[in-house]
Amino acid sequence: MVNGQKIPEKMMAVAISTPGGPLVLKPEKRDVPTPGEGEILIRVHAAGVNRPDVLQRKGAYPPPPGASDLPGLEVAGEVAALGAGASRWRVGDQVCALTPGGGYAEYAKVHASNALPLPAGFTYTEAAAVPETYFTVWHNVFERGALKTGETLLVHGGSSGIGTTAIQLASAMGAYVIATAGSTEKCEACLKLGADRAVNYREEDFVKAVKEATDGKGADVILDMVGGDYVGRNYDAAAIEGRIVQIATQHGAVAQADFSKLMVKRLVHTGSTLRPRTVEFKGAVAAALETQVWPLLATRRVAPVMDMIFPLREAWRAHERMEEGDNIGKIVLDVG
Repeated sequence: MVNGQKIPEKMMAVAISTPGGPLVLKPEKRDVPTPGEGEILIRVHAAGVNRPDVLQRKGAYPPPPGASDLPGLEVAGEVAALGAGASRWRVGDQVCALTPGGGYAEYAKVHASNALPLPAGFTYTEAAAVPETYFTVWHNVFERGALKTGETLLVHGGSSGIGTTAIQLASAMGAYVIATAGSTEKCEACLKLGADRAVNYREEDFVKAVKEATDGKGADVILDMVGGDYVGRNYDAAAIEGRIVQIATQHGAVAQADFSKLMVKRLVHTGSTLRPRTVEFKGAVAAALETQVWPLLATRRVAPVMDMIFPLREAWRAHERMEEGDNIGKIVLDVG
């Protein structure tokens, strides 16, 4: 029972009927999942939309073994049922969670350690915009990239969900932030969020802009979701002993780069993907977020930037919006 309502046997979900464009996302009836050992069942009120969902829809990003075939990597809602050993939570608790899949549905199951309390004062739609981006940014910028107070972060795609999160968190942690974006409007949004410099990559060379902003030193950490021809240019923009963290390759996974610059500058070029990682790894990131970031969310020092909210049944419209590339911040599905 959740708020006096019995858990149904069936739920509405949005599935990928066949690989293809946004219209292949179709509402259908599914069995409500049963939480296993250490898992909780969440009555989903909102689900975040992310670029991996788009890739999965196209057939380019299959779910990891054991995960739901439904898209959706982050949700917010109420705990509806507990699996054995899920001792932290109680039925009715308000949570948001990182899921390996299955978010585009009225119910989703997730390991209890991958759920966090709803940030104080947040709506469900706001909270659903938190897990995927904040887990990704925290691990890649602050753990893999080891960004420190006083260092410079260059974040590509500054107006995206990841970008807006990285700008706010890095600024809150005392870093100097440079963001790239593709329009004057998006650059202005980056500056309002705390970026010290915003570069319109359609009009400026970001390498030159970074060098000018840092008196020739370059960026200590670069968060890149572009790949392709940006790889070599990132090496040029990086500071001595800079760290470049690759989280996507929107311009292609194959690139030509001068590795002598990597050696001479003593650069670290690393990368990661989040979805295939173990629940234990994700649980460790969740614990770090609850300690380091949840207090910032509670005071609105950082917060998800909301772009548009669509009904779950119209998930195809959310995917169209993301592929158009006009969004500033997060796109979310209202599940009800």
